[in-house]
Order: sequence, then structure tokens, then C-alpha cells
Amino acid sequence: MSSTRKLKIGIVGGTGYTGVELLRLLAQHPSVQLTAVTSRSEAGQPVADLYPNLRGHLDIRFSEPDIATLTKCDLVFFATPNGVAMKTVPQLLDANVKIVDLAADFRLHDPLVWEQWYGIPHACVNVLQEAVYGLPEVNRDAVAKARIVANPGCYPTAVQLGFIPLLEQGLIDPQHLIADAKSGVSGAGREAKVGSLLCEASESFKAYGVAGHRHLPEIRQGLNQVAGGDVGLTFVPHLTPMIRGIHATLYGRLTVGNAGDLQALYVERYRNEPFVDVMPAGSHPETRSVRGSNVCRIAIHRPQNGDTVVVLSAIDNLVKGAAGQAVQNMNIMCGLPETAGLEQVALMP
Repeated sequence: MSSTRKLKIGIVGGTGYTGVELLRLLAQHPSVQLTAVTSRSEAGQPVADLYPNLRGHLDIRFSEPDIATLTKCDLVFFATPNGVAMKTVPQLLDANVKIVDLAADFRLHDPLVWEQWYGIPHACVNVLQEAVYGLPEVNRDAVAKARIVANPGCYPTAVQLGFIPLLEQGLIDPQHLIADAKSGVSGAGREAKVGSLLCEASESFKAYGVAGHRHLPEIRQGLNQVAGGDVGLTFVPHLTPMIRGIHATLYGRLTVGNAGDLQALYVERYRNEPFVDVMPAGSHPETRSVRGSNVCRIAIHRPQNGDTVVVLSAIDNLVKGAAGQAVQNMNIMCGLPETAGLEQVALMP
């Protein structure tokens, strides 16, 4: 891309939490010009009227999702419900528009697995086979060459980044992995739901999806790739009374007597990763330490020097778990510095 011309960017579905997070990040991106932000329900309304935090940063109105307008973009983000992007993506690809889909439409390689977990047939299987899974710490080279990237889910990002170094080195039993993960309420989206009401979610804590969560096959697929075979994973998500953040506590059983320096293993694996912070030995990362940032903070423990490894992984579910990682993928796809527009310091307190 020319150093002077800005990328023309469109966002389909700009009214949800991931959509507005994309807007926040792209509004301060040095190489981006937002040319379309679509919303059927808010068409014609200034974006900054719906989200006042963008006043003075964005002067654009929501528009109808018009394919003629979107085909003039260099890249389009889909921040839409599952099952929406697959109906439009083929037309955009035909027009040489690059795609980053923040929903799950292109994450699962097998269309039958998709249908099993999402309840509808896949609408463009040929594109599904082409899509690159956008976890840069694993698939950076493929993302750089991709026309369409499936942005990972929030839980899958935190869990995979935590397990990857151990599985790559064959240090833990791949058949007995446990991921105990907690998420803030924003992970449920902006749509009005009883379970997301303040009086329902505040001062409470619960597990959900124990029998099977939609992110389970996505996590398994990624870990299978790393492990070189099928893994056995127990994944239990929980809802916590906070707005943002995911904290995953991951358990693996060592399969070798001398596993070596696990802290050094993680430091070396992520040494050149701009958005993975391996904390000092003995640390306990907090969700507030990543709020608003694109960073995954990781700490590794071996309690009582036993055969169980505990990895703690914390991200902001709306940034590294969604919009931030999407911008990271855009940067890689378009030949921009990977950290462009993503160097915000986390918000504390």
C-alpha cells in the first residue's frame, strides 16, 4: 500500500459493542479512512449521536448496507450476528475487497460442524475453505496473504494463547486439558436480554454452557492444529458481574519428568509477539490490567512443583478478543505495521 493513500474501510454492523470498539480504534488509526458504517436500524443518524465518545473523532453517519458502497472499500469488517456475513462476502471478494469477519461464519473449517453448532447450513462453503483463521501468533504468514480472515472468538483467543507453548513442545497430556474461563457481560452483546440486566448479572456469578458452548469446537480446532492431533478439552465458561474482560485459568498435566523452565519457554515463545505479555514468575494477571488494550497477559504456575501446570490468561474480550485483534489482522493483511492504531495503554483503575 502507498505510504500516503489511506485504506478505505467499511464496517457492516456498527452499532454493537464490537462495532463501536472498531470505530474507537479505527478513528485514531493513522492509515485508515472510514467510508461506510452500516446499520439498518440507525441509517441516517450520525455515529457520534449514538456513541458520544466518538464526538470530535468521527464525522460519518450510519448508512444502509449497500453493496455498491461496500465494494468501493479496500477492506470491510463484519461486526454482525452469526450467519450474516456469509450472505454478502462472496460479492465483496469478487470485487477484490478484503474481509475480516468478527462473527463465527468462517472460523470452523468443517461446514457440518458449523451447522451442528450454529443451527443453519453454511451459505458459501467455497469461501469457508479459503478463509484464514486470524490468530496472528499462529497464522501470521497466512493472514498476510489472505483475502478473508476469520477473526477468533474471545474465549478461544485467551485459551489458545495460554495452551500453545505447552502443546507445541509436547509437555502436557493433550487428552486432558481444562479451561475454566470467566467473561464480562459485554460478551453477551448489546441486544437487550434479561440475563444481561444489571439486577440479573450484578452481585452474581455463574457457569453456563457446560454441556457445550459454541466456542468449544473453535478452541479444539485451533489446539488440534498446534498439537498435531485431536485434543481432549473440558471448557467451562462463566459470567461475571463486570463489563469487560476475560480471565482463563488453564490446567494441563505434564507428561515428562523434567519439563524444564516453563517460564523461559513462554518468554521465548512470545518474545517477538507485540500483544502477548508474559508476566514475571509468580504473577497473577488481572482483567483490569488489559481493559481497553489489545494485550493478552499470561502467567504460568506449577503449584507445589507438581505435575499440574496452571496458566493464567487475561484479555479484554472486546479488544484482543474481538475488535483489536481484527485491526491487528487488517494491519497484517494490508502490509501496515502490526501495532498501528493498537498501542493504547490499558485503563486503570
